[in-house]
Amino acid sequence: MDFEHQLKTLIFFHLEEHTSASHLLQVLKEDDFASKCIAPPDGIEKSSFSEANNTRGLEQFLQVFRELYAQAHKTLPKEYAELGELGAIDGSLIDAVLSMRWADYREGVKKSKAHIGFDVNHSIPKKIFLTDGKGAERPFVDQILESGQTGIMDRGYQCHKTFDLLQSEKKHKVCRIRSNTKKSEIKLNEITSK
Repeated sequence: MDFEHQLKTLIFFHLEEHTSASHLLQVLKEDDFASKCIAPPDGIEKSSFSEANNTRGLEQFLQVFRELYAQAHKTLPKEYAELGELGAIDGSLIDAVLSMRWADYREGVKKSKAHIGFDVNHSIPKKIFLTDGKGAERPFVDQILESGQTGIMDRGYQCHKTFDLLQSEKKHKVCRIRSNTKKSEIKLNEITSK
């Protein structure tokens, strides 16, 4: 199974909402469309499918993701242009299988974490980083945001040292802050409705 067949198979898996790899492989054998257009010409056995998904793909999938983002970014209309380049940043836990030893979260539970930069102006994800479930989220802010962009974050990202670094790199932020944070009002702006 080459990478193109692997990619088609995984896309088919998610679009058709198969319940397991076994279910997917059964459909690839028995369904005319799937066997002709999705599966490798000689078919694929469960062990080969598992081996392909366990030993290759991350770099290729990230490249496919970057290429798709570049195409979509050019095509999709830009919203909120008057607010500049906006990016929402968040980390989300993903359930992992028990054999993923690197994804230790707590005893008997495996989770990985996706750190995602979402292009708000075009309504699509822009960057993604994967770590184990306990992976810290703050270090990815600098990697996700580019100079001139504004990051929108929840209070888990509040870190004044990081905020100072972002400001020095001309990266902006809108961040919900903890209630016990000491605040000084510099300027009060009225909100006008359109």
